[in-house]
Amino acid sequence: MERENQTGDRKFLLLGFTEDSDLQSFFFGLLLSMYLVSITGNLLIVLAIVSDHHLHTPMYFFLSNLSIADIGFTSTTIPKALQNIHTQSKLISFTGCITQIFFFIVFGCLDNLLLTVMAYDRFMAICHPLHYVVIMNSCFCVMLALGSWIVSVMSSLPETLTVLRLSFCTNMEIPHFFCDLPEVLKLACSDTLVNNIVIYSITIVIAGFPFSGILLSYSRIFSSILRIPSAGGKYKAVSTCGSHLLVVFLFYSNGLGVYLSSAATSSSRMSLVASLMYTMVTPMLNPFIYSLRNKDMQKALGKLLRKIMLLGEGSIAGFP
Repeated sequence: MERENQTGDRKFLLLGFTEDSDLQSFFFGLLLSMYLVSITGNLLIVLAIVSDHHLHTPMYFFLSNLSIADIGFTSTTIPKALQNIHTQSKLISFTGCITQIFFFIVFGCLDNLLLTVMAYDRFMAICHPLHYVVIMNSCFCVMLALGSWIVSVMSSLPETLTVLRLSFCTNMEIPHFFCDLPEVLKLACSDTLVNNIVIYSITIVIAGFPFSGILLSYSRIFSSILRIPSAGGKYKAVSTCGSHLLVVFLFYSNGLGVYLSSAATSSSRMSLVASLMYTMVTPMLNPFIYSLRNKDMQKALGKLLRKIMLLGEGSIAGFP
């Protein structure tokens, strides 16, 4: 097969969801509405936590970081997909593709690490309540969050930079709505052994160890809950980590779905649907999960929305 060796001249073709113009309009509306809901919901979570001093606790600090990560996660892929559908152009430059891969991995790793940190926070709150305030101080929480950001960036760099060494065939079609790294590697004419070793090594470390940490934290949490004598105490302890458990389940089940769909079948359509669930649905649902049964968050969101409405009314009243 012929090869393309000049990086600057390379352009990938994102095939997207469908060639049907009517279905493209449907997907455009679906993606746009889901994207706006996701961005608005996560942004409101961040603003509510920042504006309400009652929510200046470790749990909500990590939640605000998770919301920022979800905003970045969806913004890495969806705007380009919307642009391609709107302009009827499926092209993406090699630089744009590498940039998408880098930030997609960064925010994916960050989600994973923050969920682990949040599990540790719940473990400390339930299993060691007397030492919680001392250990989970503001300095330590900032270090945990900053460490998650740094590790995510450092994990993404090897996976992204090793793509630069590859030569690509003249067939540059990616059966996806974004530059998914495994799909990009399939287009390479050169050997991808090094890339696969790097990917699997980092995945084991960044996904395997944090997930094991989450399982260990919750095994200790449930063990402590079972020792609580009153039913009310047990319910209160479970309710503090129920939302986090649901988000963990959605994140890892959808991630596993993406892996199994690509490994078990050659159908790009199944992989595309699984990736849409992973990149769009989970970040969109997170704000609802953390706010629907959380009275403190509901109060903070209510105060924030009232402030926004008052500012809006004031701006309108200022016009002659």
